[in-house]
Amino acid sequence: MINRPAFFDHTGEGNFTPTPLAASPWNPRTVSGPALCGLLARELEVNHSAEGFQPARLTIDMFKPAPAEPLRVSTTEVRAGNRIIVADALLTSGGIEFARASAVFLKRSHQPQGEIWQRATTPPTPPEILVAQLEQHGVPLFGSDIHPDGWSMDMAQHQGVSKKRMWSRVISLVADETPSPFVHAAIVGEAASLVTNWGSEGVGFINADLTLTLARMPRGTDLGIETDNHLSADGVATGSAVLYDQDGPVGMCVVTAVSNAARQIDLGRPLESSSR
Repeated sequence: MINRPAFFDHTGEGNFTPTPLAASPWNPRTVSGPALCGLLARELEVNHSAEGFQPARLTIDMFKPAPAEPLRVSTTEVRAGNRIIVADALLTSGGIEFARASAVFLKRSHQPQGEIWQRATTPPTPPEILVAQLEQHGVPLFGSDIHPDGWSMDMAQHQGVSKKRMWSRVISLVADETPSPFVHAAIVGEAASLVTNWGSEGVGFINADLTLTLARMPRGTDLGIETDNHLSADGVATGSAVLYDQDGPVGMCVVTAVSNAARQIDLGRPLESSSR
C-alpha cells in the first residue's frame, strides 16, 4: 500500500507538496477537492485525536482553489473535554489562506436503549470480479441506476438522470504512509459533489464545502458513496450522500455548490475534450 502513488509528499511538520495525482479536473494547476479534504482530515486527526475518541464530524470550507504548490496546514485546539474534542485547521500557501476545516471528536460509549428509524435500503456494492480490478487500474468503479449491469469504470456509461454511486479503494494521501479510515472517508466523502451534481450533461456545479458525519469508522480497504438527494435553483445547489463500506452505511455527506457552467465537465466524453 505505501508504495502506491500519493497525493502529497510530506516535506516537514505541517508542510506538503502536491504530486501530479493531486491535480484538479477543473484546473490541473490547482489541487483537487479529495486531496485537500484528506490532507485537512489527516492533520486534524494526527494533532488532536485522543484514545477512546472517534472523528464524528468534519466540515471543510474550500473558498479559493489551492495552487499545485507547497502547502501548509496549521491546526488549533478549540475544546478538549471529557466527551468532546473540537479542533480547527487552516490550509495556506505562500501566506494566503485557501481552505479551513473544523473537526469534532466524540467519546465512544454504550448505545442508549430503544430503536430509531433508519434508512431502509443499503446501497449496493460491486461484484468481487470488478472490485479485484481496483488495484490494477487505480481508478474507482462508478454505478448508476441507468447502467444495466450497475457498475463500470467508464463514466460515460453512467451519464444521465439517475442515482449515481462510486466505489473506491483506499489510495495514499501522503507518500510512504497508509491513510487512516478517517482520512479515507474524507477523500471519498468529497465525491458527494460528484455523485449529487452529475446530470445528463455532466457536472456543472463545483462544491464550496464538505460536511462529513460518521457514526463509525470505515472497515476494510474499500469505501462507497451514493446520492441521497440533489436540490438546486438559480445556480446554487445542495446535495446529500451516504458513505458506506461492505458492512453498510458509516456516515453521511453534505455539500453546497455553485454553478460553474462555463467550465462544465462533460463526463460522457474524454476529459481533455470536455468544456473547460
